[in-house]
Amino acid sequence: MLTCLLKVLHTSAMESVITRSFGTKGKGGAAKGAGLGRVNGHHQENGMENMTLFEVVKMGKSATQSVVDDWIESYKNDRDIALLDLINFFIQCSGCKGAVSAEMFRHMQNSEIIRKMTEEFDEDSGDYPLTMAGPLWKKFKSSFCEFIGVLVRQCQYSIIYDEYMMDTVISLLTGLSDSQVRAFRHTSTLAAMKLMTALVNVALNLSINMDNTQRQYEAERNKVMAKRANDRLELLLQKRKELQENQDEIENMMNAIFKGVFVHRYRDAIAEIRAICIEEIGVWMKMYSDAFLNDSYLKYVGWTMHDKQGEVRLKCLTALQGLYYNRELNTRLELFTSRFKDRIVSMTLDKEYDVAVQAIKLLTLVLHSSDEVLTAEDCESVYHLVYSAHRPVAVAAGEFLYKKLFSHRGPEEEGMPRRGRQSVNGNLIKTTVFFFLESELHEHGAYLVDSLWECAGELLKDWESMISLLLDEPMPGEEGKEEHQETALIEIMLCAIRQACECHPPVGRGTGKRVLTAKEKKTQLDDRTRITEIFAVALPLLLAKYSVDAEKVTNLLQLPQFFDLEIYTTGRLEKHLESLLRQIREVVEKHTETDVLEACSMTYHALCNEEFTIFNRVDIARSQLLDELVDKFNRLLEDFLQEGEEPDEDDAYQVLSTLKRITAFHNAHDLSKWDLFTSNYKLLNTGLQNGDMPEQIVIHAMQCTHYVILWHLAKVSEGSSTKADMVTLRKQMRGFCLMCQSYLTSVNTTVKEQAFTILCDALMIFSHQIVSSSREQLEALIYTPDSSLQAELLNFILDHVFIDQDDDNNSTDGQHDDEASKIEALHKRRNLLAAYCKLIIYNVVEMNTGADIFKQYMRYYNDYGDIIKETMSKTRQIDKIQCAKTLILSLQQLFNEMLSDLGCNFDRSSSSFCGIKELARRFSLTFGLDQLKTREAIAMLHKDGIEFAFKEPSPQGEGNPPLNLAFLDILSEFSSKLLRQDKKTVHLYLERFMTFQMALQREDCWLPLISYRNSLQAGGDDDTMSVISGYSSRGSSIRSKKAKPASTGKRKLPEGEDAVWINREQNVQTPVMMPSPHLSSTVLRDPKKMRPEESYMGTPMDYKYGTPFYGSTPFDSHEYLCRRSSGLMEDDEEPIVEDVMMSSEDRLEDLNEGMDFDTMDIDLPPSKNRRERSELKPDYFDPSSIMDDSVGIGLLLRVK
Repeated sequence: MLTCLLKVLHTSAMESVITRSFGTKGKGGAAKGAGLGRVNGHHQENGMENMTLFEVVKMGKSATQSVVDDWIESYKNDRDIALLDLINFFIQCSGCKGAVSAEMFRHMQNSEIIRKMTEEFDEDSGDYPLTMAGPLWKKFKSSFCEFIGVLVRQCQYSIIYDEYMMDTVISLLTGLSDSQVRAFRHTSTLAAMKLMTALVNVALNLSINMDNTQRQYEAERNKVMAKRANDRLELLLQKRKELQENQDEIENMMNAIFKGVFVHRYRDAIAEIRAICIEEIGVWMKMYSDAFLNDSYLKYVGWTMHDKQGEVRLKCLTALQGLYYNRELNTRLELFTSRFKDRIVSMTLDKEYDVAVQAIKLLTLVLHSSDEVLTAEDCESVYHLVYSAHRPVAVAAGEFLYKKLFSHRGPEEEGMPRRGRQSVNGNLIKTTVFFFLESELHEHGAYLVDSLWECAGELLKDWESMISLLLDEPMPGEEGKEEHQETALIEIMLCAIRQACECHPPVGRGTGKRVLTAKEKKTQLDDRTRITEIFAVALPLLLAKYSVDAEKVTNLLQLPQFFDLEIYTTGRLEKHLESLLRQIREVVEKHTETDVLEACSMTYHALCNEEFTIFNRVDIARSQLLDELVDKFNRLLEDFLQEGEEPDEDDAYQVLSTLKRITAFHNAHDLSKWDLFTSNYKLLNTGLQNGDMPEQIVIHAMQCTHYVILWHLAKVSEGSSTKADMVTLRKQMRGFCLMCQSYLTSVNTTVKEQAFTILCDALMIFSHQIVSSSREQLEALIYTPDSSLQAELLNFILDHVFIDQDDDNNSTDGQHDDEASKIEALHKRRNLLAAYCKLIIYNVVEMNTGADIFKQYMRYYNDYGDIIKETMSKTRQIDKIQCAKTLILSLQQLFNEMLSDLGCNFDRSSSSFCGIKELARRFSLTFGLDQLKTREAIAMLHKDGIEFAFKEPSPQGEGNPPLNLAFLDILSEFSSKLLRQDKKTVHLYLERFMTFQMALQREDCWLPLISYRNSLQAGGDDDTMSVISGYSSRGSSIRSKKAKPASTGKRKLPEGEDAVWINREQNVQTPVMMPSPHLSSTVLRDPKKMRPEESYMGTPMDYKYGTPFYGSTPFDSHEYLCRRSSGLMEDDEEPIVEDVMMSSEDRLEDLNEGMDFDTMDIDLPPSKNRRERSELKPDYFDPSSIMDDSVGIGLLLRVK
């Protein structure tokens, strides 16, 4: 029964709005003259005579208020002329060149007018005002929307209730929104949604006025009879009746727009149109929550959160944020939250970062409204995003984390001090440490700090509380800190100090350093000063307490890099500096770990700044320490290298520990005044002769010697050295390189890796580029590797880099199953390969040595593909021809290896041969599309390939194909890169190697020659283009029949000179041409075939343009589907979340059942103080009413 009533109400409402709009056109205003301020329906202001309403709004020079007032005056004088002007305004705003005449307006129906305008629409241009670029058109959209809003606001007291103006406009916009022309549909939908928003505002004002009238009526009625004014009661009753009638009229208008436009266009195929609908319904629910904030409207937002376009999903989230921000509305969102919470949580991993950010912010608002809504699993899915590489996502997740863990304070925290161990911040810092440890990402403390910096910056800058937690003993009854908690706290403290001093995100989470504002610079200086004042005193104490813990000490020793060293003098903190230097010295004496020693070295380097007065004091301490280390090393080395004595392990350990300390300091400090080259070279030479030197001693001796040479080079480069210094450096460098070359044959893999790395660095530094930047005086230092050294370097790469993961038995300590060890080993191999590839790129070694690298491209693509591809690109930039010769050489090497393994009678369908052919195809793709740039290189490649194919005669005697003839099948992969004239040249060159008998052969063994010759024919390239055109025409077969056929669909035969050239080419060919064998294309890959019947969002849902009620018209469906087939498939191959509206037929049925539009009407809620409105319609959006009709809101919102 209720369903029937709803249908009757809906039908009557639609008929009253749409049917009567054009039925009463001729009965309009009686005045025939032009309105005030108008000339023949055109605007007249400030000299802008005879301008249409569209032109006035487009120019934006007139205030919208005055434009609307002029139109209202015109409407009051002759409403038909004014309405005609308004209708043409909407038509012109759609980009249509046609215009509705007065005759059409009086005698034609809506559908006929729209059909006529469609026929006059410009088919050639796809742009229209809402999509045009430029500042004028960007402003037009806002002016267009403002005009509609002001128009309704100015007409809200009389004109919109005349049953003519609004009915005509709504009817027109509804018809246009159902058009197949995108411009009509987009523009009318935007206009209708803005019109609906304006009507919602009018309805809200009516509701307020009715509430006020009701209160006044009740107050007057409650008076005693003597004081009651009956006239006033009657007046209030009459006013309330008028308001009620107006509200009913507004309800009918909104129902017509909602059901005629929104419920169809929120599923439109165009994402912009869907976004408009969702954005506006969010405005309605926020503006007039009593009428629109219920599950019947929220379901549209919930369903659309599965939209495939990010901009639509983004509008859903921003609409919901406006609702969840108001805590008073939370009770109305409970059912929606329970139904769609999982979807919102999943959107935090959206492939569109903007959507993910807004999803996290929405969850933060949900969390702010209630702690019980989100489960622990929901929160954890957001927590880990604080480590995201995308900073906006990480910052939003940091705010969520802060709200969840830090913003709630218990009653026991009231009255606690703000800072210190027993303080509010102290407890929050402990919570941060616990979270950091539980996340088990201990190397990413900088990312956690950066995520929390904007919302918890004050907490992270509370370094006094952090120091108190580290130094103070726990209070009685307080649980003490564990060692790993202290380590985590020190790391967080260091990261916070770095963030405060550097003022930029960590590596990988930002585009670079940005320019700081004056306020940020002042904050940075203040923080730096405060850090120095606090830690100049506390750092020695912290080092003394944790001096034996390598990890803690390494982090603590990085703090002086961020000090303002001037404060040591101005703040009279010299005694704390002395204490710090003593502690650093003790750390150097206690530790042998490389990280700790390098941290000590960098600390001395930071403190030894000649600009500050503390330099002398620090320099003396550093010199004393280094003097002792070098003297100890020389003494130990002399005893260690004594002839005839077997060095024991203790002596070796003493030498190694001292050498580690010296090497770490030599990295950042010039130790040239201590002659370390002689002692280290002697140590390396002894190890090379005896072969029993511990590997760690050899490794650090190499590194230390390398530093000696680099510091010597730096001094020579300054120009202050003598010729003798240059000779000494040249002698030391060459001797050291020969020493490292000798160690390449060591039995110890770690030693060989160190020797290889240092050799690559030395060859790069002392290459021919050393004389660049006007340093010709260093020409004597150039060192070019000989052929034997180049061969040894290449053999090292082949033996130690291009190996299977399971074969790498080194540097993993036997833990082959440990993923971390495997990743570390792969990282090391990648560094070794990159070091060698730099030698190729900078022409230090011969480019043809890269052939052994390039041929591994396919086999080791996952591990080194990016490095090899970049090397190929760089070498091509240096020398295109030599790069091409190197590529073909790599293919020839693989071909020879295949012959060695399979013999000369191999099967061309074997995996080995197909792999070489696929590699050739990959190489061909790297040459790009510009054939002119690579013309000579490709021609040389074919020349070398042909010579190789005919180089070796057949081992079976004459009459059989040459041994390498099958290589032509591989070479044919590059034929598509030849220009037509070059194909002729290459073909002529090929025939120089062919005999007359070869051209007559038809056996399978001669197929490579046949196929290669056919690929060089003049039409070969045209054939390829025909195939491409075939695929293209197949993908775009849905184009409009009116569209002009593509002129490039089929290639025409050449005429004139080209035709003569082809005939001459055919005359040159051999007498018998064999038919081309069936070959699988190596240029094309089958494109993904699109099915036009599939919906836009990947589901069976009909994202329709509207029912076509007129003939064949230009529309944009082919544009939309072609865009799908060309770009969307690649973009959406690996979505992070499943962005579909519905994923099964059952869910589609549920959705369709929930969208039974015939049973829905917009019914504004009754006034809160009105008691006499029992005669009004019931609220059909009330959940209980819907449940009575067997269409429960749970069913409407169900998302399986």
